[in-house]
Amino acid sequence: MKKILIVDDDTTLRVALERYLLKRGFVVQTAGSGVGALKTFQEDPADLIVSDVLMPEMDGFEFCRQIRMSRSGQLVPFIFLSSRSAVEDRVQGHSIGADDYLIKPFETRELLAKIDAQLERSRRTNAEIVRLVQQATSLPVVAPLPAPLPLTPAEEKVFWEVTQGHTNKQIGEHLFVSPRTVQTHLSNILNKLQLENRSQLVRYAFEQGYQPPLRQAPAAV
Repeated sequence: MKKILIVDDDTTLRVALERYLLKRGFVVQTAGSGVGALKTFQEDPADLIVSDVLMPEMDGFEFCRQIRMSRSGQLVPFIFLSSRSAVEDRVQGHSIGADDYLIKPFETRELLAKIDAQLERSRRTNAEIVRLVQQATSLPVVAPLPAPLPLTPAEEKVFWEVTQGHTNKQIGEHLFVSPRTVQTHLSNILNKLQLENRSQLVRYAFEQGYQPPLRQAPAAV
């Protein structure tokens, strides 16, 4: 059974969503803040996260950033469920790593449909990554060289680090920059390559035949 983490400081809504999802066969975890949710996820990672934005201690945006900086949270589907409906809020939610953004008030059927769609997409993406990795390691590669990446030197360094499965924190340590700077470069990379998230970037690198350069002494970006 898939495990869903519900994060919202509204106890009534949190309990209602928990009961609704339990009846539909999911295992459900709940938290009332980003701090509590982060601790829960670190101890027992969920298969998908549904999170409010406005919460005490740590808001949903920062919680999402923290999740995306952890190795176990890079590819976990993340859905924002918020009363903040401005375009700027939705854009910010997607830019920091969310896969979807649903505005309150909402229909539970629509949330369930989004959960099912994201879980299926995650299953297909992970299966494809495994297939591509197995194919790349078991078959000789005889193909023309891929076109140069349309990235700045700094962005290209981040690109190679992401394809190796490193978190923003790890990339920052390798390149001597902050995780926030890494996320800015990553957002630019995804925009230039017309991709939506890290998993698509990894798949793109494999499909296009990009191979990481030999590790050199790190330099700040």
